[in-house]
Amino acid sequence: MADVEQDVINIMKACGIDIVLTLPCDKIKNLLAKVPEYFKEIPMTREENGMGIAAGLYLAGKKPAMLIQSTGIGNSINALSSLHLTYHIPLPILASWRGVYKEGILAQEHFGGCLPCILEGSKLPYATVGSMNELSEIKRAIGLSFESNTPVVALLSPRVWEASTAKPYEPNIISQARSFDINCKTHVPKATQTRYEMIKGMASYLKGKIVVSNIGVPSKELYAACDQDSNFYMLGSLGLATSIGTGLAMSVDTEVIVLDGDGSLLMNPNALGSAAQEHPENLTIVAFDNSANGSTGNQPTYSSHMDLELLAKVYGIKNTAKVSTAAELLKVLKSSGKGPRFIHAVILAKNADVPNIPMTPEQIKERFMAGIRPL
Repeated sequence: MADVEQDVINIMKACGIDIVLTLPCDKIKNLLAKVPEYFKEIPMTREENGMGIAAGLYLAGKKPAMLIQSTGIGNSINALSSLHLTYHIPLPILASWRGVYKEGILAQEHFGGCLPCILEGSKLPYATVGSMNELSEIKRAIGLSFESNTPVVALLSPRVWEASTAKPYEPNIISQARSFDINCKTHVPKATQTRYEMIKGMASYLKGKIVVSNIGVPSKELYAACDQDSNFYMLGSLGLATSIGTGLAMSVDTEVIVLDGDGSLLMNPNALGSAAQEHPENLTIVAFDNSANGSTGNQPTYSSHMDLELLAKVYGIKNTAKVSTAAELLKVLKSSGKGPRFIHAVILAKNADVPNIPMTPEQIKERFMAGIRPL
């Protein structure tokens, strides 16, 4: 007889894990209850968002891990492939493996049974932990992740916890009154300048800051206008720019500026919720809004019928602004105020004719990690 959940916590501590990103699962509720006592915990609303945050944490020198339900891996294959595998970023994932042992929910069975084949087909390393006698596989998986700079999934069978003496989870959710004061009468001005003009106009402010740029054309335009070692150029994983920036801002003192876009934010608005909940005071999100998916042919987005600044406010970001010129953007950037800051920058749906970034993903990562160390 043993407190198996505590044994898992001890393994994670011994491996140097310092931050754990979590999503709930009934099978690991007793383990999840222990996490806040031993680690900085970041509760998530969706797995991909957490993977972006975890990438930012690692790039800034932290050792994060994820504790999720196995179904979340299905939501996250592209993020793991286009971000962690592409840039060689480690991430140990401890996943409660549903659908394979005494499963009471039919909807879990198909994906759970296919999961090992899915991981193999995606070239994602994994280990299976079938009982409390196999906990050493968790240590091996975490070690492999950081030694090989790769995500590694440890699939934890519900059988692992069957004989545990861990204290049962006893939720204590207290409902409290909440008050909000949001001005819903807003105005989005007409766009007058392009994103490239905006980036060039803010280049003097970006110097010496940590900058995360959205995938595709925005990264190429930033490279052409203001290349520096502390720029992280995204090449894939649309929707995770603000997530990566949040993880970075939680780990450094330097201001972190995210150059995000309406298509990206609308794909993962959860990123705004995480930024608001974790509230790093050194985070600035510049949301370039052209009401189009600019890197894929300017297909329209929903933003032409909504106000992204108001969306940020609803998620809990209090310091917001709206601009439509480079001069306005630079003025807001230079203004005082604690983050997270959200700047809604309305732009024309036009891309600059700039060359591709002449670096591999791993070169981008290595240069960036070296570049932010002295900051």
